[in-house]
Amino acid sequence: MSLGYGRRLMSIPGPSVIPERVLNAMHRPSPNIYAGELVDLTATLYPDLKTVAQTKGQVAIYIANGHGAWEAAMTNTFSRGDKVLVLATGRFAIGWGEWGQKIGIEPTVIDFGPSSPANPAKLQEALQNDTAHKYKAILVAQTDTASSVQNDIPALRAAIDASGHPALFYVDCIASLGCEKFMMDDWGVDLMVAGCQKGLMTPPGLSFVYANDRALEARKTADLVTSYWDFIPRMNADVFYQKFGGTAPTHHLYGLREALDILVHEEGVENAWARHARLAKAIWAAVDNWGSDGGDIKANVPDQKDRSCAVTCIKTTNGNATRIREWCEKTAGVTLGIGLGMAEHGSLEWHDYFRIGHMGHLNIPMVMGTLGSIDSALKALDIPHGTGALEAASSVISQS
Repeated sequence: MSLGYGRRLMSIPGPSVIPERVLNAMHRPSPNIYAGELVDLTATLYPDLKTVAQTKGQVAIYIANGHGAWEAAMTNTFSRGDKVLVLATGRFAIGWGEWGQKIGIEPTVIDFGPSSPANPAKLQEALQNDTAHKYKAILVAQTDTASSVQNDIPALRAAIDASGHPALFYVDCIASLGCEKFMMDDWGVDLMVAGCQKGLMTPPGLSFVYANDRALEARKTADLVTSYWDFIPRMNADVFYQKFGGTAPTHHLYGLREALDILVHEEGVENAWARHARLAKAIWAAVDNWGSDGGDIKANVPDQKDRSCAVTCIKTTNGNATRIREWCEKTAGVTLGIGLGMAEHGSLEWHDYFRIGHMGHLNIPMVMGTLGSIDSALKALDIPHGTGALEAASSVISQS
């Protein structure tokens, strides 16, 4: 028997749950892509996208996923043979560096492991040792979606400044934009990449590259620029068609407009950050309680200050993560995230990790429903765990 014949709940770290309003905004006939309503609507997106990132810089919109934004960032600002320093705290910054390697960029990885953030002192040391200033840029993810490590972006910027190194500072906010506090200008970030399918609550298909003056200056000498990925026309073209390298992503733009109405104009970005922080702390409280008293479940990131407010990676043993996921999906109607990038796919260890996505369109019933389903799975599968997890989560939520 399954108890999952109600509305199913997606608790994976992207694509996140899409609000009905966003889906309804997209449910319409194709518009004119040369003049009229869509052109006017699109012009309103850019100021709001900048508000979400807290920047006065430029932003380009691509018909692509986050990997497309990675490539756009690199082709616009790098030349073949340029060297970059990658700060790895999981899988995704490494992936960004590997993506660049395929187009002629040379990455050097400092791997801080999958459970702790990048160490600013080690970054400063690496930059001070680069006396020839060979590193063109530093690449890091604010939140690594695989490990759920959150990096301290202001502290890393301070380390760069203290080293006196001229490297550009690039941040992947694909999992964190709209969820974690991020202040591009105040924190000295030169270029940022993001996607629409997580904190921005829009179906996958759009990605964004934000650039300040330093990144735009790097564009002038980059020899990897291609016609499609070039962000200059996307930021500045007078002809609407040229802003997207061809036909616009019409219905995604309608959906994004509705999502930004919710995030920027109704809730407010700072309130969204606070909501994510509170609900994340509730999830952490539950996970930490499950891991008490010899429980076979614990947060991948030990220190709460280093945990993401958008996703939580959880470690078990004996393949119990897969058992928990399968029980939740088949019996409870809740889909949890696989342990992406934490172990070799198909290995025994791969079955020891799962993730809870808590990003974007999220409220108390959704969080408590997910936690209650996991708690039930632990009991049904006779997996050792500490008690009081749901009480701990509700206590966090109830705090004023």
